[in-house]
Amino acid sequence: MAETTKGRRRITFTARAPGAGSVIVAGDFNGWDEEKHAMAQRPDGLWQKVLMLAPGRYEYKFKVDDQWMCDSGNPIRCENVYGSRNSVIVVSPVE
Repeated sequence: MAETTKGRRRITFTARAPGAGSVIVAGDFNGWDEEKHAMAQRPDGLWQKVLMLAPGRYEYKFKVDDQWMCDSGNPIRCENVYGSRNSVIVVSPVE
């Protein structure tokens, strides 16, 4: 999951959404931009996106069609300002 380039790490986001028309990943790492990181669908119904992220803590969600959802594969979550929850990933520094 973590190949490094100039202090950043390769992080693969994966969402299980068979039958979805589109899936994006948005979070602190892209200013919650819904246009920036569309995920690619695999034949098995999983959607994936690889991002290079600097070390740090990031909140994120998947937008499946028009519905925001937490990452079911990541149990780490926190409350957000909208009264719902975001998934959280911590990218460790390069060793």
